[in-house]
Amino acid sequence: MKIAIGSDHRGFELKKKIREFLEKQNHDVKDCGSFSDDSSDYPDFALLVAESVTSGDSQKGILICGSGIGMCMAANKVPGIRAALVSEKKFATMAAKHNNANVLCLGEGNDAASAFDMIKVWMETPFEGGRHLRRVDGIRNIEEKYLK
Repeated sequence: MKIAIGSDHRGFELKKKIREFLEKQNHDVKDCGSFSDDSSDYPDFALLVAESVTSGDSQKGILICGSGIGMCMAANKVPGIRAALVSEKKFATMAAKHNNANVLCLGEGNDAASAFDMIKVWMETPFEGGRHLRRVDGIRNIEEKYLK
C-alpha cells in the first residue's frame, strides 16, 4: 500500500520511526516532510498528505504534530479527507471501522510502539459500511454544500 506521511518539526522524530516501521512492512511510503526538526508550519504538510490521498497517489495518509489536533483540523479542510485524531488502539479501530478514515493523525507524545499498534490496526481494519456509510455520505454532503 502507498502511504503518504507528514509531520511538522514536533512530529519529525516519530515520523522517522513510523516511516521505518511502514517500510519494513513493505509499504511504499511517500514522505511529504518535514525533513528536519527546524521550526515548520503543520498546515503545509497536512495539505501535501491530503492532496496525495485525494489524488489517488496514496491510499492512506499519516500526520504527526505536537498534539495531532492542528494536523487533523488542516487535513479535514480538504474535500474527501476524513482525518481522525487517535490516541489509542481502540480509537484507531473505530476510525477505520465506522468512519472510513483515510488519514490518521497522531501527537508526537505517543511512544513509537503504541503508534505502530494504532497504525497497524487502522490499516488492517476494514470499513464496516452499513449504517456507517450513511454517516460518511453525510460528511460528503456537507462538503458538497460548501463547495458550491
